[in-house]
Amino acid sequence: MTGRIVRSRTAERTAELLGSREGRKHLSQHGWTQGMPVVMAGAQELLDDVMGLVSVHGRAALIAMIDPRSDDLQFLHVSAPSPVLEIVTPAAARTRIASLFAAAQDEGMQTFRVKYWQHSAVAHLIPACHRSAEEDRLSYLPKLSS
Repeated sequence: MTGRIVRSRTAERTAELLGSREGRKHLSQHGWTQGMPVVMAGAQELLDDVMGLVSVHGRAALIAMIDPRSDDLQFLHVSAPSPVLEIVTPAAARTRIASLFAAAQDEGMQTFRVKYWQHSAVAHLIPACHRSAEEDRLSYLPKLSS
């Protein structure tokens, strides 16, 4: 049940961000395009399971997750697996999606692979979207949640 609450809250906050002009502009500056799949994940979900959902789309996707420590909505931009990338060792079977977020934050770009992918993919963390006080003052939209 807890996973469903996390996903539903993640989906709510993602919809709020994508519903704002500022949010779409911010995400598009970091690789998001209109119609790009967004996969919701809880921090404790297995990387293999989340990438299974990404694989269904067969192209680059965003993964949305609420950081359990900061409560910030975070996004990873994940490329489709590609034969042009160096083939890295698959992540360990019990690796959590939060580990990929942490690695991408520490390393910038993170090349990774899951057990059922022949090729590696690249993930990069999209910086959190925080509106400035000036943007809040000028906006008719409700204030974005952090």
